[in-house]
Order: sequence, then structure tokens, then C-alpha cells
Amino acid sequence: MSKPKPKYTVLDLFCGCGGISKGFQHAGYNIIGGIDFNEDATKTFKHNFKDANVICADISQIHDKDAFDMFHGVDVIVGGPPCQGFSTANRWQKEKDDPRNKLFFEYLRFVKLLNPKVVMIENVRGLLTRDNGYAIDRIQTLLGEMNYNVSYKVINASDYGVPQNRKRAIIIGVKDSSKNFFDFNKLKEKNKVTVKDALGDLYSFENNGIGVKSLQGIDISNPYQRYLRRSDNIITDHDIIYPAEKVQKRISYVPQGGNWQNVPPELWKNNRQNRHSSAYKRLNENEASCTIDTGNAHSNYFHPLYNRIPSIRESARLQSFPDEFEFIGSRGSKYKQVGNAVPPLMAEAIADGIKEYLK
Repeated sequence: MSKPKPKYTVLDLFCGCGGISKGFQHAGYNIIGGIDFNEDATKTFKHNFKDANVICADISQIHDKDAFDMFHGVDVIVGGPPCQGFSTANRWQKEKDDPRNKLFFEYLRFVKLLNPKVVMIENVRGLLTRDNGYAIDRIQTLLGEMNYNVSYKVINASDYGVPQNRKRAIIIGVKDSSKNFFDFNKLKEKNKVTVKDALGDLYSFENNGIGVKSLQGIDISNPYQRYLRRSDNIITDHDIIYPAEKVQKRISYVPQGGNWQNVPPELWKNNRQNRHSSAYKRLNENEASCTIDTGNAHSNYFHPLYNRIPSIRESARLQSFPDEFEFIGSRGSKYKQVGNAVPPLMAEAIADGIKEYLK
């Protein structure tokens, strides 16, 4: 009888609702903790990772002893700390005092304290080129001082089975004296998934309004829907809510893939010609979605068929959250949690790659 494979452990800092953790969990990791300042996000995290030690707090207020007692022995620390304050204008003597870097140095405090085998940082793609690469150079240096070999790359979620174009900078540090660097080229890419692949089985609910729904009896038409579906076929957070009549009328003129430029000029209050290309953008069924944002009433993207923005569940599916993942909070809070998250399938691809460095 073969021995069960080891379950590596993960601590998620600045965890949000748990997009990274969901991906790592799907890859077979054990999520032992999550820390975030947002109350709704941590409630969502706890709801979906019931065995994790979840803390809603300013990370700087968590003492070393408490952190060590709760999380010592963790294999991987993940998170997306902001680090806008790294610049040549700041230099080393000032960067620690810059409030924009406070959370990044808290991340480093946890890394130094818990000494995981691997660290992963997710951030905006501009981080890698900001100030002629100064920011990423400093991050490499700071992690290097703790004996992590650091590699980084901008990757697109759509390359890993997510029905959305979302480019993020991923930084991975491997603690290995043999100069072992994480190889992004070994990440396993997946076939492209379209908006219709993600949302098509929900189209029949368009006139069903508010409330919990069931997909019982509705065929699964592609592998992505098979991944999404709950075993009981229940759908939550798919409330059908339409915007004001004037907004519906404007978007009715926009074809799939089109934007505000397709709206007749007389339907605008003022004849501005400098709107962003994403304004009043209608998703194209046959392509990946644009990047999901954190808005609801102010979202820039509309459903491919209907004159409304995607529901919370539709947005979550475009982010690759399976239907079993449930969100806690107000409607606006849920949209923000979804929009701020790292797509789980992208995180899963990274998690699978990291396993090779944990064996």
C-alpha cells in the first residue's frame, strides 16, 4: 500500500476572500491560515476554509510570538502586499519608513519569523518595470538576504484555464542553498476558455430574478463547467438585476466586443470623446473576458447577451471560482472581493509548479 502524498501547508497574508488559497487547496495543499484587515473578506475566507486559523486584523498588530505559535512549520507563505514605496527617490534609509511599504515589510517579518520553504508574492505587472526595475531589484535583495533565490514573471490568467485576460506579476522565492530558482517556463498551460464556456449554462435563468437557483437538469457543455459545478447543482449570488433604463438603452446598441463608441451620441448627457475604451464594453462570448474589476454599478463590462453587468456569480466564474465558493457580505462587498482576488486556477498552476521545489 503506497503512502499518501504529503499535504504541504500554506499561510495566506493579505488573503482577501481567498483566491490564491482556493487554487492551492485545489492543488492539494492544506490552508492553515489567512490574515486580512477586511472583515467581510475574512468572513468569506473562514466560510470556505473552515479549518484555517483566520485573523481579521492589521497585520502589524500581530505579535511575533502569537504568529509563531499559530503558524510555525508552514511550508509556503503567499500574498499580495503593496510595495509602491520602493523607488530610487526613497533609497534604503527611507523605504522602511514609507507608509506605502509598511505592509510589505510586515510580509517580510512573517517570512523571517516562520522561515517557509517557498514564498510567493502577487502584484501589479508594472512593479517589474517601475523606476527602471528598481522596485523588483530591492525585493530580490531583501528576500535574498533571507537566503531565497528569487525569480519573477508577468503571467496571464487566460493561459491557465481562466476565462479572463488578467496579467499579474508573480514573484517566487525558493529557500535552497543549491541556487535552485523557480522555473516559470514549466508551468502547465491549459486550453483557452471563453466567456460562453463560463456563463452559458446560466443563460436560462435570465427571467428568474432574485434568489438561490439550481442547475439540475441543465447540461454541462464543456470541461470548464464541469469544474465549476457544485455536486448539488445549487447556484448562489446569481441575482438578476438590471440597471437604470437609460443605461440599458445605451448598452443595447453595443455589439459583443464593442464599447461606448457604439452608443448614439444623443444618448449621452454630454458629447465627450475621451471615454476609456473599457467604458460600456460588452463581453464577447467567443473570447476571454476583460479584467474583472471591483465595481458593481460602476463596472466597465456588460454581459455578452443581456443589458446588464454580470452577476456576482458570473463575475466569480470569470475569475475561476467554482460554484461551491460562497461569498459573505453586501452586494457591493462581494463584487469587491471577487474583483480583488487572484484567479484560483492561475494560483493552482503556480501551486502545482511549487510542489517540485517542496519535494
